Amino acid sequence: MEPWELGRAVDAAQATAAELGLRADDTVVIHNSDRVVLRLLPCDVLVRVAPSEHLADSRFEVEVACRLADVDAPVAGLEPRVDPRVYVHGAFAVSLWRYYEPVGAEIAPADYADALVRHHAALRRIDLDAPHFTDRVAGALREVNDTERSPELPDADREFLRSTLSGLSAAISAGSSGDQLLHGEPHPGNLLNTRRGPLFVDLATCCRGPVEFDLAHAPEDVGKHYAGADPALIHRCRALGWAIFSAWRWRQEDQMPDRAHWRTAGLQRVRTALERRGPG
Repeated sequence: MEPWELGRAVDAAQATAAELGLRADDTVVIHNSDRVVLRLLPCDVLVRVAPSEHLADSRFEVEVACRLADVDAPVAGLEPRVDPRVYVHGAFAVSLWRYYEPVGAEIAPADYADALVRHHAALRRIDLDAPHFTDRVAGALREVNDTERSPELPDADREFLRSTLSGLSAAISAGSSGDQLLHGEPHPGNLLNTRRGPLFVDLATCCRGPVEFDLAHAPEDVGKHYAGADPALIHRCRALGWAIFSAWRWRQEDQMPDRAHWRTAGLQRVRTALERRGPG
């Protein structure tokens, strides 16, 4: 968010906390993109604030968290001192979560894989209406195909992304042995190392697809510790993930920090992943 919008988001978070009886004198910005994550003190609550046009996504995330809490999934929980729902304050959707103090260094690949195995097992135990990973591909293709939505995307790169997204989506769907509910984006930034063990956050990305789609977002060594995973399918999913990422960076309205860098770097990551994927 731009500084002026970030200030309004902070005000919305503090006002919501105060209305709920939580003291919020100070605010620490944990993450800032099109949505922000804030730590409020001294109540020590984590708050996710999104523009109101993302209200449905925020509600979906809270629903996923509630369902997964019932099956003891390794995910961050909602703040227990308030009702588990999304609060609307002005032009923002506000949800309140437990704050977990990070501990230790990065999570070892075997522990990362174990957390994903347990998370996937928990996801198989809930009933949830979630989009398929191909819906995410379709969204990326809409951005690539619409020159008004991605006016600065060079023609050659536009065709490269279009063919990559379409081709890999079809190949992954054909090569998968089965779909299930997934986290959607379990990259290292969405897995916290806490005193309770590794916990996944950012649950709004939940979708359906092969487990390899999730493994493609994790460090490469993680897949080696996930029993039954198909290495070739992981490579295809990794290339697809970078193609989706790159497509979003070329949106005219994209607000990711350092977007200019990631426009170029994203395309290079796609090409590198395709080269490493090998034939097929």
